[in-house]
Amino acid sequence: MKATAIAIEEKIDALLTCLEKDVQHLQKGIWHLDELRRLVIKRDDAALGKLLEEIQTEVDDYRRHERKRQSIRRELAEACGFDPKPMTLSSLETILPKATKSRITEKKNQIRCLVKEFRKEHLGTAMLLSECARINHTLLKSLFNHSQVESLCYNANGAAKRLTDVALIDLQL
Repeated sequence: MKATAIAIEEKIDALLTCLEKDVQHLQKGIWHLDELRRLVIKRDDAALGKLLEEIQTEVDDYRRHERKRQSIRRELAEACGFDPKPMTLSSLETILPKATKSRITEKKNQIRCLVKEFRKEHLGTAMLLSECARINHTLLKSLFNHSQVESLCYNANGAAKRLTDVALIDLQL
């Protein structure tokens, strides 16, 4: 029984280490979203390319971390006598001593807050990129689209004359 309790404690320590890495990953993700918005606004293509490469590298690293966490979760569930599929931090908290339970609860709450902030930052980034796409579409439509485009021209006397169906750039030969 003592060996099982020690094994469970070791698995919980490993899980807490993984949860700390999850916290760091979420914080880094929030920073990435903020940096992405900043670079899009500044139109810094070189820095954007570097940022996207960095994000891709971190995604690959995080996939390995995710597999490690799932392995620890499965081992911990077996050691505690739980089914690995539905085991959550909340179900784990029910069997833990008070000191360990408070450490798990603290990490769980920290992750929950960071996920909420990440969602907010993600929404802000998505809205910015959506607005950029809308503006680009409008600009391209005004430059190249022949339908629903009006131009205002002035004759030698200064009288205004509206020309319809004239694009700024005519692509016809």
